[in-house]
Amino acid sequence: MNVQLRQLEALVAVADAGTFTDAAARLGLSQAAVSRAIAGLEAALGTRLLQRTTRHVSLTASGARVLPAARRVLEEVAHLERTVTPSELRVGYAWAALGKHTRRLQRAWAAAHPDVPLVFVQSGTATAGLGEGLADVAVIRRPLDDARFDTTRIGAEARYAAVATDNALARRRSVRMAELARYTVALDNRTGTTTPGLWPPGAAPASTRESHGVDEWLTLIAAGQAVGVTSEATANQNPRPGVAYRAVRDAPPIEVRLAWWRDDPPSRLAELVALARAAYG
Repeated sequence: MNVQLRQLEALVAVADAGTFTDAAARLGLSQAAVSRAIAGLEAALGTRLLQRTTRHVSLTASGARVLPAARRVLEEVAHLERTVTPSELRVGYAWAALGKHTRRLQRAWAAAHPDVPLVFVQSGTATAGLGEGLADVAVIRRPLDDARFDTTRIGAEARYAAVATDNALARRRSVRMAELARYTVALDNRTGTTTPGLWPPGAAPASTRESHGVDEWLTLIAAGQAVGVTSEATANQNPRPGVAYRAVRDAPPIEVRLAWWRDDPPSRLAELVALARAAYG
């Protein structure tokens, strides 16, 4: 069997267009070339795929079975081509992209590279989608001790507390770490930026509760079942009814880094890093 991609493309085009003439126009080929491609595919598969009349073309029973498979093959090939030569630059993040700086970076990138969209992709993994192939670059706010990846600092963000709006702390403009330690603190040990080690020795919260991702974390807080500490970017990009964000006066800032595969850095990485640093100022 010698099935060729151009033959599958011809079958899909004829099935969608309804005639060889319209399919040829869609593919930028002659009608004879499309006819030869279909004939070659039928010979390779050993079955008739199309019923031809003077005015219309329809699928045979075999053609109806082959067409969905042809579409899948062509989509997989297109996906393979996009993997090798990406048409966009994907930036992964776990909880928030770059907070209030996201739009500034998007505009600067679009002005510099209008042909390559900058797409932000949320992924609740330790590498923010980088290790899973969902992103080309990832925004990282916690240590990434993995020799497969390289990172660079692009900025820093203040820490914010998240409390229920009916919590007494919500009436304050800012809070302290010791005040938060009086409550159960929600922690995401996989992707969050807060651990009990953020508090001084002997002053860690007496009670913590594990959460999994920003949505679950916010739901716990809105219900008054916990409080949380997070980055300024989370407060900016994840407003939630029932949750108030307040600046934490005595918490160290969060370092924000970009990460990428050490042995396969994406094209235009240097420009992305420069624009991200400029966005943070």
